[in-house]
Amino acid sequence: MAMKSLTYFAVLYLLALTLPLAIASDPSPLQDFCVGVNTPANGVFVNGKFCKDPMTVSADDFYFPGLNIAGNVNNAVGSNVTTVNVNNLGGLNTFGISLVRIDYAPNGQNPPHTHPRATEILVVQQGTLLVGFVSSNQDGNRLFAKTLKVGDVFVFPEGLIHFQFNLGHTPAVAIAALSSQNAGVITIANTVFGSNPRIDPNVLARAFQMDPNVVRDLQNRF
Repeated sequence: MAMKSLTYFAVLYLLALTLPLAIASDPSPLQDFCVGVNTPANGVFVNGKFCKDPMTVSADDFYFPGLNIAGNVNNAVGSNVTTVNVNNLGGLNTFGISLVRIDYAPNGQNPPHTHPRATEILVVQQGTLLVGFVSSNQDGNRLFAKTLKVGDVFVFPEGLIHFQFNLGHTPAVAIAALSSQNAGVITIANTVFGSNPRIDPNVLARAFQMDPNVVRDLQNRF
């Protein structure tokens, strides 16, 4: 009986050690680098990309210029996200990281959205931002919000809805790192009201407790 109990707890202990690895967003690399390309060239398929022949890899495969250039914020939400991920910097393949620059017009926002595959850490470079995220249903949908100034840092947990809003009357800039080579993004309003084909307005009307005509109007906007 004692031996069975010992085995039981040993299995639980091993599961506790391995579980964090099993749920990691991106697997750890097993080589120095695997520069991602879109076609096979004497390589293998890894993390959605073919590995470039290591003998043809150069410094340019790990280089991305122009993150100092402001993005165009002349749009409905007043913000622009410049993304540096595996799709435009092949050297990031298998490394589990990516980077974005976010520009905000005065009163502009990066609207509520979620990254399904990454935690995000953001630092303010210019301006003043109101930022926050909302916990899941099981944690009571609590809002965690903070006003950030230049040099302040805030973390948005993986998969949770979050946002940033420029409180100032001048442009703002933030840099954020994400724990995935391709974090993905789901903008809530676009997803719910701008799906293709449209979600039945009666479904959304009941979910949001609003008139179906209001839902149809929102769908037309997106």
